[in-house]
Amino acid sequence: MSVRIVLADDHLVVRRGLRAMLEDEEDEEDEEDEEDVEVVGEAGTGAEALDLVERLAPDVVLMDLRMPDVDGATATARARRRHPEVHVLVLTTYDTDADIVPAIEAGATGYLLKDTGRDALLHALRAAAAGESVVAPRVAARLMDRMRGSGDEALSAREIEVLELVAAGCANKEIAATLQLSQATVKTHLLHIFAKLGTDDRTETVTTALRRGIIRLDR
Repeated sequence: MSVRIVLADDHLVVRRGLRAMLEDEEDEEDEEDEEDVEVVGEAGTGAEALDLVERLAPDVVLMDLRMPDVDGATATARARRRHPEVHVLVLTTYDTDADIVPAIEAGATGYLLKDTGRDALLHALRAAAAGESVVAPRVAARLMDRMRGSGDEALSAREIEVLELVAAGCANKEIAATLQLSQATVKTHLLHIFAKLGTDDRTETVTTALRRGIIRLDR
């Protein structure tokens, strides 16, 4: 029985490359009479991915995180909420906490990086279809650090959002408006962030977070 896949990535060349890779695998497996994979649709935006989930009910969505209209983490949450039987496997370039934490909290079954080889990708797709988690080693290491509470990097998803806005140069009032929080709550989040990172001011905090891979600036 085939594993039915939707490819969600805003770059056409990436989708075509993934399709070619998976279709080559299908041909090889047909000769060996093994379970294969079938690409049933492609989406260039998060909204398109959600539409395909509704219409096609795939086994797995191979989801990029940086997409127009609806980002990958938001699309993952919506897809899983409406169709919990559809699994989402993230395939992205980014391995910072700011990317990993929202995707995992949104319900992604696995998280791979785009340097993943073909065999590993096929294994991950089959595992995801069975509801099993497959995580890239670098991502797994970061998640283990968070679970152990080791290191001052274990910021919550909301604290990471606040920190990203600080890095973008936003004042507390702007952060409050963007995240629909009170300014007092923003200040509390900042105090917690300073304490966790062992920093004393906004500049030192952003520098530390960038160095430790908690956030990135090219968002």
